Amino acid sequence: MTNTFIAVDIETTGLNPKSDQVIEIGAVRIAGGKKVGVFDMLVNPKRKLSPFITELTGITDSMLEGAPSQEEALKAFLAFAEEEVLLGHHLIFDYSFLKNIAVSQRISFERRGIDTLKIARACLPQAEKHSLEYLCSYYQIINAHAHRACEDATATIELYQRLKQQFYDASPQMEQVFSSEPLIYQVKKESPITAAQMRYLKALAEYHHIKLEEEISQMTKQAASRKIDQILSSYGRIL
Repeated sequence: MTNTFIAVDIETTGLNPKSDQVIEIGAVRIAGGKKVGVFDMLVNPKRKLSPFITELTGITDSMLEGAPSQEEALKAFLAFAEEEVLLGHHLIFDYSFLKNIAVSQRISFERRGIDTLKIARACLPQAEKHSLEYLCSYYQIINAHAHRACEDATATIELYQRLKQQFYDASPQMEQVFSSEPLIYQVKKESPITAAQMRYLKALAEYHHIKLEEEISQMTKQAASRKIDQILSSYGRIL
């Protein structure tokens, strides 16, 4: 079992790593059980945030103006994290978003990870819920700024330590539950937007006087198809 790792958490525009964007990366470096470094970076998603995400996180569009792009933020995070084991709550969610960005930039990003959600489910099967918010309440862990990346990463560290103290230290046979595992997430490479899609999407946007939040030329074929269907459903065809 390791006492050296990078606790990481991200905030995003939604739940789909293929179509949503990262808006904040927070990480804390733990070495020998002690905090030795912090990484906290807002990220410009190049689109407007939904009212729900702003209410949930407290992050506003104005806060993201001039922030690094996803690609810049990932490179900065990787420089901070190096090759260390990652720790997170429902870690595959955070990893899937970061892995998508890495693949799009042809950057290798393979890591081992420790997931406190998996540990909590194994150790506390009777718990009503296993969300980070619920478990913080269960263990009386103060997280005054939940749904902000660095604060959630810090809360995850404390949760990990509480679970370790209660279950691993008292029962070393729990080692497998607390051990790191390879993080497995396969990114399906998507085709770029076609010339025909680009022309039609531009025409739809102009005809309906819609300002697209994402640069058309940067869309994938699948994202463009979804956007076209969305416009047709909401506004109708070009007459």
